[in-house]
This record gives sequence, structure tokens and C-alpha cells, in this order.
Amino acid sequence: MVGGERLWQRLMELGEIGKQPGGGITRLSFTAEERRAKDLVASYMREAGLSVYEDAAGNLIGRKEGTNPEASVVLVGSHLDSVYNGGRFDGPLGVLAGVEVVQTMNEQGIVTHHPIEVVAFTDEEGARFRFGMIGSRAMAGTLPPKVLDYRDAEGISLAVAMKQAGLDPNRLPQAARKPGTVKAYVELHIEQGRVLEETGLPVGIVTGIAGLVWVKFTIEGKAEHAGATPMALRRDPMAAAAQIIAVIEEEARRTGTTVGTVGQLYVFPGGINIIPERVEFVLDLRDLNAEVRDQVWKVIATRAEKIATERNVRLTMELLQDMPPVLCSDEVKRAAEAACQKLGYSPFWLPSGAAHDGVQLAPICPIGMIFVRSQDGVSHSPSEWSTKDDCAAGTAVLYHTVRQLAQAE
Repeated sequence: MVGGERLWQRLMELGEIGKQPGGGITRLSFTAEERRAKDLVASYMREAGLSVYEDAAGNLIGRKEGTNPEASVVLVGSHLDSVYNGGRFDGPLGVLAGVEVVQTMNEQGIVTHHPIEVVAFTDEEGARFRFGMIGSRAMAGTLPPKVLDYRDAEGISLAVAMKQAGLDPNRLPQAARKPGTVKAYVELHIEQGRVLEETGLPVGIVTGIAGLVWVKFTIEGKAEHAGATPMALRRDPMAAAAQIIAVIEEEARRTGTTVGTVGQLYVFPGGINIIPERVEFVLDLRDLNAEVRDQVWKVIATRAEKIATERNVRLTMELLQDMPPVLCSDEVKRAAEAACQKLGYSPFWLPSGAAHDGVQLAPICPIGMIFVRSQDGVSHSPSEWSTKDDCAAGTAVLYHTVRQLAQAE
């Protein structure tokens, strides 16, 4: 059936590109490492019998024709770029599983009504330019032109990086696809959490992708000597930040479904014996229900303003990103459920707390996801791991899901 051994060998081979001391992967977009990865995956696509090309956004695409070339496309895939010092499964599993699905179909002589395309999206992670899902946004026609001016840590703009990679930034709009030209987008991905592991299941069916907001908090007080300034006279932005972060945890816990995280914290000037002058941190707030998430954010903002007033510090809150939740398509979920039942796996439903390219594609087509069990729930880390058997199980579910979607007229 689906070649688990072949898939595993390709995963391990691809995982050598961008490998860091200690085993992590750093493979940023529009770099030599990404180019090597795309060239390798393109060779796999050709071995699978696909016609291969890259669109104007640099999305790598392999196409298997259907009996009706004009029919809408069943799109399957993920991404090849990584975070800094990340793992070898996040993204590549979905791309290589898609290649395995169509290669198996071709080897078995399976013909479908709809064409199938395997895609490796450009810059899903956003690690280089701090703005993710560039390829899927371009395909959906929603990539804002201002992104071309975004710069990496070395001051190189996205536009310049694209030119260095042989792409024309002015042609980006040509990557857009019209609604109705894609029948569905299906992605296999590691869970990046511990739910499947706790339930003892190798595969799960995703119900939806949580919506997120990123908000930058800037708190300004007064820098003074840590030993010479009495507590009652301080305007300490760090103390205010600590209090607000505690509020974030409290309010996120209250709903039972919301998650709130502060993963970045910057203190200026940063001296041991100096009361800070300014503190900056970014809130990541997510929920599958937009109303619940927005209500939690409203309460956090109100309480944060009160804390700032009480501590006599200046607070500004800047919305960096707002992604609405996206529910997975009933048709895709039904196909995945039938696939699980056919293979003897108990259908298990769970939401995705992490964002994925499907969020961007939802305006132009139905989307769906299948999760593979993650060891210890670890992701974005050299310790990220899913077993060979679990990867094969997820790919088998993907195979039957895609086949059903592509055969139905």
C-alpha cells in the first residue's frame, strides 16, 4: 500500500539539509538551504510521475492530471521552511506524504476525475521576515504589497530576497487562484501537542484551526537606581508587565478553551541595578471560537489599562496580527473519517491550536487537516519526533482521503 519506508527515507534525507550542530534544522525562505530542499523534493515529485513547476511566489508544485484537466484541483501539501533550530517533521511530513500519496496512486494505476497537486508553500513559518504564510497568502490573493518591504535580521527585504532566488516580486499577483479552481486543500501535519499521545492514537482528524491575535505591549516608566529609589516612589514598567502577564494567564484559563502566551519579553536598559525605563512583550492569544477569544482579549486590555493607571506608567497596545478561526470542511472531515474507518483507526476529533496554511486558503476553497501523533508533544525543536509507523499511518489516511475527494465528480 502506501510506502512508509520510502516516505521515511525521504524525511531523513531531507532532514540533513539545514541541519545544525545538535540536530536542529534551520531552513529559512529564499536561502541556499531552502533551494537545496526544494530541488530535492522536486526530484521526488518527478520520481512520483508528477509534472513540476514553481509559481510566482516560489511555491513548489507537482501535478498529477485527472481525467478532466479543467476540473477543480485537489491540493495537498505543507511547507519546507523551518523556524530557527527546528525539527524535521513540521512541514516536510505533509509535503512528502503528498508525494507518497500520488506516487502510490500512479504505481497502482489509479486514475481520478480531479487533478491532484502537491504543494510546498513558501515561508509558512515567517522566521526570516516575521510575516508567515507568504506562499499560501499569495495563492489566495491576499498577500499585502507592503510585505515586500519587510526586512530580515541582516536588513535584506523580502523583495530583494525574492530577486536573489530568481523570482520577480512584481509577478506575485500571478500566483493567485480564483475561487472554485481548488476543490479542497488537505494537509497532513504533526499534532505539535500531546492530545493524541495521551489518547493512545496515531492519527486524528482536525475540526478547525484556532484564530489568533498577536498584540505588542509597550510599557514606559522611569529608569532609576534600584537601591536608592523607595518602592512607593517607583514607576516600574517591569512590575506592571508581570502583573499584566498574570492577568493574561488568569483570563485565558477562565474559558477552558483559550490559550494565552507571552513568549517574548524585552527590558530596557536591562541593567541588574536599574529600574527599567521600558518593557515590551507580545501576547499570543488563541481560541477556536472568535467571540470567546475576542471577549478574553477585551477583558485583558481593560485590566491592563487599569494596572497601568494604578502604577503610573504609560501603556500602548499594538495589534500585530489577527487571524480568524477557520473550521474544517465537512466534506473533507467525512472523507478522513471514512479513511480512518477503512484502515481500522478510531476516528478522533481535535482542534488545531497552531496556525497553518489552510487558514489563508479557506477563502478560496474548503480545507481539512489530519494530525499525526507527536512524541511528548514537542515541536519547533531538535527533539521534535513522530515515529515511522505513525507517519505511515497518517499518510495512509491521507491517501484514502485524497483519493475519495479526487474521484468524486
